[in-house]
Amino acid sequence: MRTIVYLHGFISAPQSHKATVLGDYVRGCVTGLEYVVPALHYAPARALAQVEDLCRHIPAADLTLVGSSLGGFYATVAAERLGCRAVLLNPAVHPQAHADLLLGPKRNLFTGEEFVFTREHVGELRAAEPPAITQPGRYWLIVETGDEVLDYRDAVRYYAGACQTVVQGGDHALGSFPEHVPGIVDWALNPDAAAA
Repeated sequence: MRTIVYLHGFISAPQSHKATVLGDYVRGCVTGLEYVVPALHYAPARALAQVEDLCRHIPAADLTLVGSSLGGFYATVAAERLGCRAVLLNPAVHPQAHADLLLGPKRNLFTGEEFVFTREHVGELRAAEPPAITQPGRYWLIVETGDEVLDYRDAVRYYAGACQTVVQGGDHALGSFPEHVPGIVDWALNPDAAAA
């Protein structure tokens, strides 16, 4: 069965706005598509292991990862390892370069869980990062130029050759996300079609 796995961002959860919007659309408008949103561990190595364990039984041709921010980084790593497609929403590119935003005590915005993100965790990000995407046709980048957290141009460069939707303005929350949802779902259902 065709499957979308949504990967939320840093200090986020399956209850995030984008995860909910996509889930509501799938449940209300689509048949023949499974939608899964794991609660990712804050430690990168554990989060990536969760994703791989969850997706290992799904044929790559049936799997589309959708990742937001740090979840976009995880989606890229997993797509390279598993050979599936990925949609990246204002993704973190080279997240280890943003250690100043990641390090220290943190609190999950949804669950209230408190943890400390350490330099060891930053090292896990560095170790996991693919040097480049190997098959750009498997990727669809959606960014907003007004992202106040990450420079969208880094993603445009890193995902060169992939389908790219660059929305003027906006912010890191990707306010235009709802208008992209039907296209994302269509791409997941029709893997031989080009991304919108």
